[in-house]
Amino acid sequence: MAKTVLIVDDEPNIVVALQYLMTQSGHEVITAADGEGALECMAKFMPDLILLDIMLPGIDGYAVCEIIRLNAEWRKTKIIFLTAKGREEDIAKGMVLGADAYITKPYSNAKVVKTVKKFLSKKESKSGLQ
Repeated sequence: MAKTVLIVDDEPNIVVALQYLMTQSGHEVITAADGEGALECMAKFMPDLILLDIMLPGIDGYAVCEIIRLNAEWRKTKIIFLTAKGREEDIAKGMVLGADAYITKPYSNAKVVKTVKKFLSKKESKSGLQ
């Protein structure tokens, strides 16, 4: 069964490129252009993984990540930040809020695909041990 990836970014060119990459990797893809849309997609589709930008209109990616991690039903969804915010403080904040990975723009397509594959191929384990 294909895993579902939610792409959240307000730049259409980035969304199209990521959508192509994820579809080529065999994933179902849904998209949102802002934080509110991301949360609506979470409620409606329960994606397995989110590729999340931080700088979004309305609710930013940090807040989206925090809201997802506070919701018991959504907590298992993997979150990968894909953002231009590359300062150490930005990365630390993203990880503290519950991101599983943090990739800065510009990024290589291969790195994104590899990171998504890594998180979607892991077996579920409460202890984190494989």
